[in-house]
Amino acid sequence: MKSAAPEIKNKKAAFEYNFLQTYTAGIMLTGTEVKSIREGKANFTDSYGLMMNGDLFLKNMHISEYKEGSYNNHEPKRIRKLLLNREELRKIESKLKEKGTTIVPVRLFFNERGIAKVEIAVAKGKKLFDKRESLKEKDLRRQLSRQE
Repeated sequence: MKSAAPEIKNKKAAFEYNFLQTYTAGIMLTGTEVKSIREGKANFTDSYGLMMNGDLFLKNMHISEYKEGSYNNHEPKRIRKLLLNREELRKIESKLKEKGTTIVPVRLFFNERGIAKVEIAVAKGKKLFDKRESLKEKDLRRQLSRQE
């Protein structure tokens, strides 16, 4: 029996940004990267999306080296290409022209066919008072769930 691969989430993203639109994209990985992700050894800290020559790339995503990877191992923080269709890429590129928008990875998961996917969001940064509101709502939800 095969164990389920972990879902890696970017918990800070929802606190730091307001999501305008989300997309599910494929990601180009090497074999050792896939094995490390299946072990849950990936991290979204400080990662972001970047448009170059009409293609979308994920920068600063850390995938730990695979412990049994030998000389074939990958570089942990290399730039990885995201796979979306042209129409989605055009929509994202037009949204990025607005001031203050960025591309943030939200979660990394394997679909039912075992293919690695990244959920990305076109997002706008929250102001300090928005973050305080988010904390208040979170505390209120926690208190309500305790009372039930």
